[in-house]
Amino acid sequence: MLKKIFFQLHWFLGISAGLILALMGVTGAIYSYEQQILKWMNPDSYTVQVENRAKLTPAEIYQHFQLTQPETKINSITIASDPAASSSVNIAKEGARRGQNVLINPYSAEVLPEIKGREFFQFIQQLHRNLTVGPVGKQITGACALMLIFFVLSGLYLRWPKKHSVKQWFFVKPKLKGRNFIWDLHAVVGTWVVIFYLILACTGLYWSYDWWRNGMFKVLGVERPQPQMQANAAPQGQRGAPQGQRGAPQGRERGEGAAREGRGERAEGLDSLQMQAVLNQTWTGVQAQLGRDYSTMTLNLPKQANGEVSLNFVDAVPQHERARNSATYNYQTASLTDISLYEDKKLNEKIMSSMLPVHRGSFFGPVYQFFAMVASLLMPLFFVTGWMLYLKRLKQKKLTQAARNSASAVTVDPNAKPWLIAYATQTGVAEQLAWRTATSLQEARQPVTVKPVQQLSLEDLQSVEQVLFVASTYGTGEAPDLASSFDKKILSSSANLQHLRYAVLALGSKEYPDSYCSFGHKIDQWLQRNQAQPLFATIEVDNASNEDIQRWNTALAQATQLELQGMDIHKTFDSWILKQRDLLNPNSLGAPAYNIELAPQHEAHWEAGDIAEIQPGNSPERLAAFIQQHQIQPGTLLDSTGEPIEQALWDKDLTVEIEPFANLEHLLEQLPTLPAREYSIASIPSQQILRLVVRQQSDAQGQLGLGSGWLTQHAPLQSSIALRIRTNESFHLIDDNRPIICIGNGTGIAGLMSLLQARIRHDYTQNWLIYGERQRAHDFFYETIVSAWQSTGMLQRLDVAFSRDQEQKVYVHHKLREQAEELQRWIEQGAVIYVCGSIDGMASDVDQTLIELLGEATVDQLRSEGRYRRDVY
Repeated sequence: MLKKIFFQLHWFLGISAGLILALMGVTGAIYSYEQQILKWMNPDSYTVQVENRAKLTPAEIYQHFQLTQPETKINSITIASDPAASSSVNIAKEGARRGQNVLINPYSAEVLPEIKGREFFQFIQQLHRNLTVGPVGKQITGACALMLIFFVLSGLYLRWPKKHSVKQWFFVKPKLKGRNFIWDLHAVVGTWVVIFYLILACTGLYWSYDWWRNGMFKVLGVERPQPQMQANAAPQGQRGAPQGQRGAPQGRERGEGAAREGRGERAEGLDSLQMQAVLNQTWTGVQAQLGRDYSTMTLNLPKQANGEVSLNFVDAVPQHERARNSATYNYQTASLTDISLYEDKKLNEKIMSSMLPVHRGSFFGPVYQFFAMVASLLMPLFFVTGWMLYLKRLKQKKLTQAARNSASAVTVDPNAKPWLIAYATQTGVAEQLAWRTATSLQEARQPVTVKPVQQLSLEDLQSVEQVLFVASTYGTGEAPDLASSFDKKILSSSANLQHLRYAVLALGSKEYPDSYCSFGHKIDQWLQRNQAQPLFATIEVDNASNEDIQRWNTALAQATQLELQGMDIHKTFDSWILKQRDLLNPNSLGAPAYNIELAPQHEAHWEAGDIAEIQPGNSPERLAAFIQQHQIQPGTLLDSTGEPIEQALWDKDLTVEIEPFANLEHLLEQLPTLPAREYSIASIPSQQILRLVVRQQSDAQGQLGLGSGWLTQHAPLQSSIALRIRTNESFHLIDDNRPIICIGNGTGIAGLMSLLQARIRHDYTQNWLIYGERQRAHDFFYETIVSAWQSTGMLQRLDVAFSRDQEQKVYVHHKLREQAEELQRWIEQGAVIYVCGSIDGMASDVDQTLIELLGEATVDQLRSEGRYRRDVY
């Protein structure tokens, strides 16, 4: 509950104060480099041509102004040790409490060009401090600084992980996409800037609230000077007075620290000649008695004839721009007294007397100041990413609410007969179509029950009058794995079903003509043998074709006389980037197999065992040949969309017969989309990449197959790949630590790798891999990873069968037979078997071997319990 409260406050305050904090961050970053930027913008004001003579002394500068500008009242004079640096005179100016600095040529006292950009930085400063709206703005910025402290602390609390990892905490993961990437960027960059933001917020509040400023003095154990003390100390060069006591310090040029009230009164009893003499004596005496190098020295013209001149000087290599030393020169006794060195102060005193350098970062050195500036510039990042996360969360809430509202109960026709819809699925397509059909019937007020065929009994069929079967064909014509018990028990029995009206939707692929939709037809034949009455002939669906699915919907509507909404399977492909393509088996006797790595352009989720469905495209050569064959000008734009003809044809089947076409739109209407291709996913989402193992397939003419050619050769690296993830629930990993036995060959290693990686992430070590290929030297895909798992104990057993490494060929089912006793022991311990790879040979041989070793009844039981799972092709 506490975490939930912190989360709600974090995002609510973030979207409320984020814009102001972003503005404060950017303006603060700019203002932190005010001096450097002004010097860069005004080289003619801050530097001069070095002359072969000494710089003018303060007395000479004073004399020059008395002669040329006698009405000017001088507060202080600053001399720099750098021969090329200008000198500075602070003069009284009406309305300027601290006077006005005038930069002069140190050799001639000529007034240098006025500083450009000063008004801009004054505006930036006001924007940073009070949004340019005075006291009200100051309260707003102060409140936002307090919120920033809360953001830092609550953000750390909210992202505190159960398992600590340097990579998790401090490294942005660019391979993440969508909301995951936004959150990761927000959290990781937020961790980078924690220290900077805490210091910026805590020091910024120094100028916002008296109670905070008093608290800082107490916490750091520094006595806060009283206002009257500051006033008295001001003419004496700020002896012992911390910097910044009067609110946020103003931006000033070189030497301005010595300027005080700016009234410019002459010292009583000192005329111009006497003032020149005092300045000359002071300058000479200080040079002789100081005994240390300095970068700038400022003499404050005495305002009382008390025999003292206050002065400030900055060390040759100061800690920061405000690290000033102070002293007093008594021109009556010719002695330098009251020397106060910044370096002699304790750390807490330095901090409280240098609040602006601490705030802008220069107190800690130029490297820290630079990173503090970068951290300030990053402030808008948190505002933007925070709003993006909020909007995505809001959108998800609306979608969830809409789904709940649409799930309201449909009024069922009390006179309608119930429908039973049974499905047999391997990869989820049949189940999806079963539920789509159920929804269509429910919208027509029909009562519907949906069941998988493995849960169907003869009593169920005898107790209903209407049943619809949606059945996939798997492998070489068999029932899906989970439907095998229905196949063996129900379809081999007899029953009187003459009361039953039924229809069958059979799913398959014409790429396997010998077994096309065979299981669906087997169900139809069994129903007819048992005198059930068909509503219409079995509808065949080729590769989830929407045209075939619509024929099913139309036939069902005609047979039932119901108004059914159109239905299909929408295949929405996402854009993924082809990041990497590596040949896994150089010099192999088999066809080349590639490791394919893709990065999503969106927020992607999948589970170990899921399927990647790829939309392949045509190679540039095939497109060029087609365009030339049909005498189309390359680059021709479509009238309807304005896209080039090559882009419109990239995923079209260019091998079909085409009738003469009047225009390009007519041509495209005749070209079906290339069929999608499916591949087992070899990675898990936490690896931040989707990995496939693809072997090149070639036809009789030597042309590469659609999917394998597209992924391994035609699609350029860094190009976009149309891909959608399809859940493969029947091959998902068990959610406990029971042992698993992974069996596969060739590219079937992909599905097994995802399962094993997910197990290892959970520290489940009872894993057994049985893998086969041609030659160990060339065909042991991911050998390094598998060997590492084995050596660290994460893979308890490994058996490999490389058929061509010995005279007599050895396959995975041979290894399985060799380990019959071990297999039996693992099964008794509750092991789950996963098989991935080619169904021709490997999968069927493994299935037969399991039956021989365990018994058919045991294998059937394993299937029904979900302990024998296959992803074969």
